Amino acid sequence: MKRMLFNATQAEELRVAIVDGQKLVDLDIESAAKEQRKSNIYKAVVTRVEPSLEACFVDYGTDRHGFLPFKEIARQFLKGGRRGNDDDGDDGGVRRMQDQIREGMELIVQVDKDERGNKGAALTTYISLAGRYLVLMPNNPRGGGVSRRVEGEDRTELRDAISQLEVPPGMSVIARTAGIGRTAEELQWDLNYLMQLWRAVEEAAKLQPGAYLIYQESSLVIRAIRDYFHADIGEILIDTEAIYEQAQQFMGHVMPDNVHRVKLYKDDVPLFSRFQIEHQIETAYARQVPLPSGGAIVIDHTEALVSIDVNSARATKGGDIETTAFNTNLEAADELARQLRLRDLGGLIVVDFIDMESTKNQREVENRMRDALRYDRARIQLGKISRFGLMELSRQRLRPALAESAYIPCPRCHGIGHIRGTESTALHILRILQEEAMKDNTAQVVAQVPVDVATFLLNEKRGDVLSIETRFKVNVLLVPNRHLETPNYKVERLRHDDLNNAEPLPMSFDLVEAPEQHDPAKAKKEEAKEVRQEAVVKGITPASPAPVSSEPVPAPAAPTFQAASGGHAAGSWFDRMMGWFRGKPAAASSTATPAPATRDASRDKGPREAHAGADPATSVATAASSGATSDAAKAAKVVRAAKAAIVATASVAVASSAATASDRHRARGRARRRATNARATSAAAKASGTRRPAPTSHASRKRDATKPRARVSGRNASAARDSDPSVSGASRASVDRTPTRRLPRRSVRWSKVHPRPRGATRRVARAAAGVAGAAAAAIESTVPNKLPRKGRRPSAKARAPTRSRATPHRSRR
Repeated sequence: MKRMLFNATQAEELRVAIVDGQKLVDLDIESAAKEQRKSNIYKAVVTRVEPSLEACFVDYGTDRHGFLPFKEIARQFLKGGRRGNDDDGDDGGVRRMQDQIREGMELIVQVDKDERGNKGAALTTYISLAGRYLVLMPNNPRGGGVSRRVEGEDRTELRDAISQLEVPPGMSVIARTAGIGRTAEELQWDLNYLMQLWRAVEEAAKLQPGAYLIYQESSLVIRAIRDYFHADIGEILIDTEAIYEQAQQFMGHVMPDNVHRVKLYKDDVPLFSRFQIEHQIETAYARQVPLPSGGAIVIDHTEALVSIDVNSARATKGGDIETTAFNTNLEAADELARQLRLRDLGGLIVVDFIDMESTKNQREVENRMRDALRYDRARIQLGKISRFGLMELSRQRLRPALAESAYIPCPRCHGIGHIRGTESTALHILRILQEEAMKDNTAQVVAQVPVDVATFLLNEKRGDVLSIETRFKVNVLLVPNRHLETPNYKVERLRHDDLNNAEPLPMSFDLVEAPEQHDPAKAKKEEAKEVRQEAVVKGITPASPAPVSSEPVPAPAAPTFQAASGGHAAGSWFDRMMGWFRGKPAAASSTATPAPATRDASRDKGPREAHAGADPATSVATAASSGATSDAAKAAKVVRAAKAAIVATASVAVASSAATASDRHRARGRARRRATNARATSAAAKASGTRRPAPTSHASRKRDATKPRARVSGRNASAARDSDPSVSGASRASVDRTPTRRLPRRSVRWSKVHPRPRGATRRVARAAAGVAGAAAAAIESTVPNKLPRKGRRPSAKARAPTRSRATPHRSRR
């Protein structure tokens, strides 16, 4: 059973996990130190227009300005409501976008992508308001439709339900996956709430000029329940009372039928430790993730993309290198899809699979990757494996990546991941000292280096340092600094004027400086202490309670029909079948169940299981009892079910008599071979002029059994005749010219389980089909079956007479 777990015991972090049993499926972490701005709605002011970038920069109330492309500006904010590439201006020419946008223009924008590193937030004026079942786009009439994850009949049903909604002109809606199976009343209720929210946003945008926050996206608790909760999630466990009350209040407003699934966790064992997912969360922070068979995947972040390498490592269970690579790549595909969800990796992703020579194996890995990514909510574009073993894919970023909120750059390697050794750093500093000493008007060079680098320069490279001082008449001062670590250092060049005008330098040990380092953790704490903006629109609740969907109560199971006991059960299958129709109608009608219950029970199974697993007596009795009902349409459906049950019974009878038919077929084959041998022997006797020997008795055959003799068969008859000295050459030639009948070769291999249907079996099958037809005709005489389906004309295939499925096809001989 799937569960949604909320862990809020630590005030700095709120963690939401979705588990299937004890396997972590999805993870979302919200840090109190980092403010989430995605999907927030702001009042913004244009500060700069950049035609070269086809965008403008806007101030939306934060420290860093946002980036707004021209294509993301709606028509209502342009002069005259025209777009440069759509309509012509008043002077007959195309009006440029930079002419329609001016500095100081006020817009209503929404954050599309949050800030990342040095990049500002990406904004848009096409607002999207997400509800439980729908997404409202109030200023985008060209959008709308159904979520891409909805397929098949569900997609058609959702389109029909959306067409019944009262959507205002100039707006559009998108149906979410949670809207599957919802009525038009429930969808209309969600649309009314979103319209109420949009009207509040429009009113708040007119209150005051300038940039400020209008509407803030819901908290992580509400967003997780709104976006991730589905019918297959059995429980929502929360370990904090404040979060529990917030979730219960939201569920009561939006989904009152599922309030009972929200539960407060009060056990002493931590919630995530109870389901053993803490160690699985650690894999989301690790650079290397192990695979079950011994392989591993390595995930590295670069400036423009994410590179993922698949290694076989200790995977040695395959029969050859191709099998090992194929199995490791299949495991890596499943784990990669899971890691993409947990870490929320976005942008361009390049996966380096282990090289496989088989094209079939490459297609299998691609299909496994595609199936594993099917459960991801993000938009993903997947490529094929190239001839170099690389797969490229692009993934939409749903939220800030896990590494951005949890990681800081390394202060020693500055995010590179590797550092230079002591000797390499010392030689590099020595070359820098020589380069600085060669410059004109240089009086002194002061180098602050780590302690181990200074030790190496003052001992192993003392002669080189003295050579620089002698050649360039420059004083070189090396200061060991305990605050520095390789590869960090600092070199300062002093001129003669600086030394003459300045005060005397202090002692060398007083020159040690502590470097000023930027502490990202301290900066985040200071950012968290800053006063955040308060949204103008908040606390909007639906005007009416959510409609409660009335789920149908399942019908009770139908009792088993007891056939009348008597001489029918003791006879053959034909007698038992005829005994079902000779039974008393009163007994059948008294023990049979209503027709609708039987229909619902058979609908839960597939068509083959419903026909093969149903008791024929129960189906016939149910059909007979339904004849007395007033609903002719239901009775006609029951008649069709009874027909199918009778035909299935005939098929069972044919299968039961197949073993006897197989024995008969083998006996006929033996008789045919004996006749062929007899004809060959008779032809040889006629050619030699001798009479055919009289048939011997059983005793004589038993007495001569020990004598060696050659068996004459259809295939080795010529060899036997050649070895017989009593047959002359002319007679032998005449015998060879005697035509012999060759047995037909079977094109289909028959077995004991599936024997070849021959005469007796076909006769039994035709008799069974006749009985089934007679029984169906008897039922049709009492129950009307001429009613067409409601609103549907029977197809030509249904009107044409078809052969019963119980009758086996006549095989060629």
